[in-house]
Amino acid sequence: MEKQKLGVLLSTPPSHPSVTMVARLCQEALRSNIDVYLYLIDEGVRNVRDDRFLELSGTGAKLFVCAYGCQQHGVPTDGLNKGMTLCGLVVLSNMINGCDRFIAFN
Repeated sequence: MEKQKLGVLLSTPPSHPSVTMVARLCQEALRSNIDVYLYLIDEGVRNVRDDRFLELSGTGAKLFVCAYGCQQHGVPTDGLNKGMTLCGLVVLSNMINGCDRFIAFN
C-alpha cells in the first residue's frame, strides 16, 4: 500500500500561532509514516530559518519556499538550508493535486 501524502500550506509570519500548529502537525504526520509536503508562501517565507522546520526537513518532510514571496518580503535566500527548495506556484499546484489531504494555514 502506498504511503499517505499530506500537503500543508503556511502563509503566516513566525509570530502567528499557526506556525507552532503546523510544525506539530507535520511532526505527528511524519511519526505516523505519512509523507509531508510543506509549502511556505506570502509571510510564511519568513519561517525559512525556523529550527522547527529545519528539523522537519531532516526527518523526511519535503519543504518548498515561494521564491517570489522571498523577494517580496525581503527574505534572503543565500545559504538556505539544502532541505528547502525555492520554487514557484506550479509546485504548489502539483502538491494540491498529488496529496491525499491538503491543509492551508492562513
